[in-house]
Amino acid sequence: MPHVPRPVASPEVRDALRAGAPVVALESTLLAHGLPAPRNREVADELEAVVRAAGAVPATVAVLDGTPRVGLTAAELDRVCGGELVKLSVRDLGVAVGLRRDGATTVAATAVLAAATGLTVFATGGLGGVHRAASWDVSADLATLARTPVLTVCSGVKSILDVAATLELLETSSVPVLGFGTDAFPGFYRRDSGFPVPWRVDTPAQVAAVWRAHRRLGGGAGLVLAQPVPAPDELDAALHDRLLAGGLERVAARGIVGKDVTPALLEHFHTASGGASLTTNVALVRANAELAARVAVALAR
Repeated sequence: MPHVPRPVASPEVRDALRAGAPVVALESTLLAHGLPAPRNREVADELEAVVRAAGAVPATVAVLDGTPRVGLTAAELDRVCGGELVKLSVRDLGVAVGLRRDGATTVAATAVLAAATGLTVFATGGLGGVHRAASWDVSADLATLARTPVLTVCSGVKSILDVAATLELLETSSVPVLGFGTDAFPGFYRRDSGFPVPWRVDTPAQVAAVWRAHRRLGGGAGLVLAQPVPAPDELDAALHDRLLAGGLERVAARGIVGKDVTPALLEHFHTASGGASLTTNVALVRANAELAARVAVALAR
């Protein structure tokens, strides 16, 4: 696991870890950069409530005043959702700490801070991956999962990415991929990306058994548990394909590249769908937070 600045756990998270109670890490980039205000602040509370209702302690992760924090107060969540936070991946953590900046953590940064604190389970929306038509443009999420022992619950990868190349890179990196209640790898807004999952599990107990065996056999990598968006909240196929085509044309026309591509495409989805994609996004993240809490409870037994 890469060296990261020492995170500070909230008293609730610290007490839960000492007691061996289940804890679920939650990312903050979703709140700061993925959802519009004031919905982002509402979702922050909703996700923590879902985790608590399933029997675990929520631990939203961010960097505030140059200090990595695992578990946030209501006032700190207000700051995360209020704008002005930079987006932090793993490479940016030391810079943000050194300059005493506020930052929202991506999947990669959240995973390493969670692992450094002793957390095992992490819930998010979708993983980053390999970008389309640019195999050299790969999210740090994948490299981080290859060396960080965290069980990440997600809804696959966004359909704006190269799903096949992403799955291939996960295999190359020895990161197990499980489908929860599905034989198809999810495509974030859509339940089926068109690609199968290598392994299927149907209960949190099965997930816990796989995770324990993976760690016992010396696997230093994390694990991906992919759950489809709930069927009633899946984005209509025709609308999805139309939004994706329009978004890709928009990005190309404006010369948007690198880390700015995904936020630009997601903004296009939210705006052009009249909020339909936002509803789907929130639904899948809530479902993933609940599943992560159930898995954390199973692991704590």
